[in-house]
Amino acid sequence: MIDHRMDWDRGTRTGTSEAVLCDSKSVDQIAAILRTAEAARKRLLLTRLSADMAATLARKTLDYDTVSQTAILGGLAPQPMRTGIGIVAAGTSDLPIAAEAQRTLAFHGAEAPITSDVGVTGLWRLMDEIEALRRHRILIAVAGMEGALFSVLAGLTRAPIIAVPSPVGYGVAQGGRLALDAALGSCAPGLVTVNIGNGFGAACAALRMLGDR
Repeated sequence: MIDHRMDWDRGTRTGTSEAVLCDSKSVDQIAAILRTAEAARKRLLLTRLSADMAATLARKTLDYDTVSQTAILGGLAPQPMRTGIGIVAAGTSDLPIAAEAQRTLAFHGAEAPITSDVGVTGLWRLMDEIEALRRHRILIAVAGMEGALFSVLAGLTRAPIIAVPSPVGYGVAQGGRLALDAALGSCAPGLVTVNIGNGFGAACAALRMLGDR
């Protein structure tokens, strides 16, 4: 039985390559996918790959990042890197999702700096960075708790905001549902959202917005 079929032409069709979601797969399944990619001489992005699973795979050809829990087979995209996308993380706890977006962008040849710990509780921290953030054409914003950062950013910048609700929070935060509802219910125009914790999806959306520029 064939348990995986790689979509190598997806990048040509859509502008973003297929990635391998690892947290629902066994080590043997991931190893088989890697062998397929190596045989085809293809680059590959793996997401939600735990450190234990990466250690079990024990492949020197994998560039593994512990913060984002992503791995890249075959290296980053050739230089020069495209620019124009920025990533904003409300708190340090949101960095794994922000880093997943950053690594996805890097895999596709786009450089995106992360501005971290600028949640609205200390609004001065965001205002200290706002002029730098306004230079980006697209902003990915990651926030948990009540998700207020999304609307604030959309009201302060011209860039479209891609909101990524984070599961950070407790009680009524409901694992990111409150932040998702805040993004969906925002009165700030120019704000769109992806699913809870979907840094990969936010990066792919940003790449499509950016185009070949």
